[in-house]
Amino acid sequence: MITTQQRSPTGLQSPRSPNSQPPPPFLSVSVTDPAKMGNGVQAYISYKVITKTNLPEYQGSEKIVIRRYTDFVWLRDRLFEKYKGIFIPPLPEKSTVEKFRFSAEFIEMRRQALDTFVNRIASHHELQQSEDLRIFLEADEQTMERARSQDIGIFKKKPSDLMQIFWGVQSKVTDVVLGKEKPVEESNPEYEKFKNYIFELEDHLAEAQKHAYRLVKRHRELGQSLADFGKAVKLLGACERDALGTAFSELGAKSETLSIKLQREAHHLLMNFEEPLKDYVRSVQSIKGTIAERANAFKHQCELAETIKLKEIDLNKMRLIRSEKLFDAEHEYEELKADSQEPTRRFETIVKLMNEEIVRFQEQKTQDMGRAFHEFAKGQARLSNAIADAWRSLLPKLESLSVS
Repeated sequence: MITTQQRSPTGLQSPRSPNSQPPPPFLSVSVTDPAKMGNGVQAYISYKVITKTNLPEYQGSEKIVIRRYTDFVWLRDRLFEKYKGIFIPPLPEKSTVEKFRFSAEFIEMRRQALDTFVNRIASHHELQQSEDLRIFLEADEQTMERARSQDIGIFKKKPSDLMQIFWGVQSKVTDVVLGKEKPVEESNPEYEKFKNYIFELEDHLAEAQKHAYRLVKRHRELGQSLADFGKAVKLLGACERDALGTAFSELGAKSETLSIKLQREAHHLLMNFEEPLKDYVRSVQSIKGTIAERANAFKHQCELAETIKLKEIDLNKMRLIRSEKLFDAEHEYEELKADSQEPTRRFETIVKLMNEEIVRFQEQKTQDMGRAFHEFAKGQARLSNAIADAWRSLLPKLESLSVS
């Protein structure tokens, strides 16, 4: 952030007014300049990550580091492991198709998605305080590589694996006291409503993204067809003379010009409409991972509560028969009760954070989806006007030929 300070007529810097306010804290990040590194199967794309901030915990107002995709994965996994209950922004998927992996379009889509990912973290009131984020934004490449290596074997459970937990939380445990079974699920109507909404949202977003992809493909195909048609008509015009040849040449030129506009609009549609929709599909899948973590925490809490009840029943039996093992059993019971407090606190923390995250997600989604659909409508209007203007300019000449 650049600030302007007033100077006196003598050229000396005037003192800051006692009533002036310090600049608000900020943290902005840019992912730029993708570059291919290495060759063959060892090749990868590196990115320049530029951080600008006035936060005191950072080393300076600006820092530039080089990062690769696996560094972003490291940051994502660390945050997911440490911030249970917070919706960690998703990463773009890693392409496994060699011919697309280093294409200019794929690299730009990846860069844009990584930029969105890290800025969502930097703008989050909790995540921006993460020490792992600071390491990611400031550490040199050797330090970053060591940090990645140290985590191998520690954070084995990846966010994608957590969906297996989610599908498994429908399992049941025996309620010994009541003598019947009950599902290990929360009886929270509002939360159940949110879960159903998330599953529906994923389906509808995926369907919309699928058709957005088809729109991009259609624009590209139509653009290519117009380019081919334009070349053919220009060749046809070269065979003719006078007004007919001129009209054909102009028709071919307009077709080629419009093909370029269609290709540009297809790219705009891809980057500003299809990709944001795909990003929100990934976001919903990330939220499902958090839902799985909450379900797992609830299940753990319930299982501990049931174990405590079993121990309590055993204790009562021991008291009746005055078992010599009573003292050890009571000590074990008290330890178990003390240990159960931490899972309860963990679950309550997840619930609290998720309640805040749900509100934040809905507000952010409204802004992002509104922007994406506005870009779509604006682009379609721009393209339609360009097409109409191009053909309209040719109508008088073509009409004069048809009536001559």
